[in-house]
Amino acid sequence: MPRPEVYRTIAAVRAASRQARSRGKLVGLVPTMGALHEGHASLIRRAADECGHVIVSIFVNPIQFDDLGDLSRYPRTRDADLEVCAACGATAVFCPSEAEMYPRGRPLTRVSVSGLTDCLCGATRPGHFDGVATVCTKLFAICEPDKAYFGEKDYQQLLVVKRLVADLNLPVEIVPCPLVREPDGLALSSRNARLSSEERAEALAISRSLFAAIELFERGERSVDALVDAVRSPLTELSLGEVDYVELLGADDLSPIDRVDRNAVLAVAVRFPSARLIDNVLLSA
Repeated sequence: MPRPEVYRTIAAVRAASRQARSRGKLVGLVPTMGALHEGHASLIRRAADECGHVIVSIFVNPIQFDDLGDLSRYPRTRDADLEVCAACGATAVFCPSEAEMYPRGRPLTRVSVSGLTDCLCGATRPGHFDGVATVCTKLFAICEPDKAYFGEKDYQQLLVVKRLVADLNLPVEIVPCPLVREPDGLALSSRNARLSSEERAEALAISRSLFAAIELFERGERSVDALVDAVRSPLTELSLGEVDYVELLGADDLSPIDRVDRNAVLAVAVRFPSARLIDNVLLSA
């Protein structure tokens, strides 16, 4: 598999994107912060199946971190990431510096999506989704993709990006891609590598509790309280993990519901000493 071209400047990656489009190719973008795993790989492969020019952006975006310690600890694995990009069919990798993306320092202009960001991770990570929305808007303007690929593991992020594209009439199709799990059920995340062996073992309770809730739902349970309790109860018994939230909300707009009489998302966040993990399952009414 040919190695993708690596671009470090906005001008160069934009020129390559425009050249590909002039040759009749669809341009796909997979925005990442690096530390690529199989979840990212599935996005890149999907983009390569659908687009002739696939850009993977690798940029640890400082303005979406509310904890500077978390920013400094975020894994940087550039060489390994480039191997993943090559193996999965990316044709370009955009690896800008912070100075390239924010030449005047922290931007005075922010993109903010209200409503969708008031709950779940938005409630406990102030400013996080403003940072996500701002950097995604910049990446869409820089790379000019026809399609951009996002995983459903970060479900709230997916809805935020879809809404900003709709509200701002941006000419890019947002393509949701299924959450990918490790063989034992743990949702794939770049943060998993930071877990101790004891934390990793406890973290399996997250997916197990979600799967138990799915079984209840498939047996006919529609009460939000009952389904949330099926997830929360086992997680409160963890010795290392602390529940951040367990919520069951409307899948389209994250609105509160009393019963699952429409499509819904059951979302969880658990904070361990080494990393905060999120997971979710979709319930189809």
